[in-house]
Amino acid sequence: MHPAFQYGHYLLKRQVFALTGKFRYYNPSGELVMFSQQKMFKLKEDIRVYTDENKTQELLVIQARQIIDFSAAYDVVDASSNMKVGALRRRGLKSILRDEWEVLDVNDQPMGVIQEDSMGRAMLRRLLLGSLLPQDYDAVINGQRAADLKQRFNLFRYELDVTFEPGLAFDRRLGLAAGILLATVEGKQSS
Repeated sequence: MHPAFQYGHYLLKRQVFALTGKFRYYNPSGELVMFSQQKMFKLKEDIRVYTDENKTQELLVIQARQIIDFSAAYDVVDASSNMKVGALRRRGLKSILRDEWEVLDVNDQPMGVIQEDSMGRAMLRRLLLGSLLPQDYDAVINGQRAADLKQRFNLFRYELDVTFEPGLAFDRRLGLAAGILLATVEGKQSS
């Protein structure tokens, strides 16, 4: 596995003032370890993650299965081996009140969930405070908390701390793909 996936903590920054979504993952030392830029005018989401801004080496591919789907599913593929790592599926109706994503293994079997911290805070965000109240997501895999994805408040960019619990069997590639998808969805909701 590529060294970019070795860290237990990452900071994702989404550049807000850009024509397309630009995402940068930084390691705990503040060094850029991954870069992604959405393509304009794509009917079906196809997100590529690279080692750097020059797109030297492709690391991950995140592809939507359908053009429009209320419960969209996204396959996550390791670009070096062209092997599916798993998938993330948005739970459409449940996500109206509180964002919730299902984490699927390579055979599309549910293995966990990523969801907003609490129903009360989710409702406050949607009805009153909007992006002024940062989002916090918990990833629970096989019944154990495996990662925390916590938005930082910043007016000029979307920042997401991604912290993986040590020693748990949660593929970091899936967690990092989830971070980009959450930032993408949040960016569309905020627009």
